[in-house]
Amino acid sequence: MRHGVAGRKLSRTSAHREALMGTLVIALFRHEQIRTTVAKAKEARKVAEKMITLGKSGTVHSRRLAHATVHDKEVLAKLFGPIAERYANRQGGYTRIVRAGFRQGDAAEMAILELVDRPEDTEAEATE
Repeated sequence: MRHGVAGRKLSRTSAHREALMGTLVIALFRHEQIRTTVAKAKEARKVAEKMITLGKSGTVHSRRLAHATVHDKEVLAKLFGPIAERYANRQGGYTRIVRAGFRQGDAAEMAILELVDRPEDTEAEATE
């Protein structure tokens, strides 16, 4: 019985799952939008929201905790700089999952995981 066991296994070992979530979160912060399966997007969202919350606090301890997941120095600097400033007044809900059809090869349900209030969003709305 799985009483009280949260999260998806995604048919991977715990080390592989942890590495997968780290790379998905790094890609999300670098590009601010990624396309993946719905199950992976829902799991990556949990990790990404926690990393942004750590970025908002900005302490040395939170930077070290974030570095355990985000192993890229450039992305870590972006997380504790522009991304933390962008969401300084927001109390959670930093990401959005938009379902994007099915993958052609195996019919897996795909989704777009993106950061809300991205600069591209505001530029597109301003031109309309």
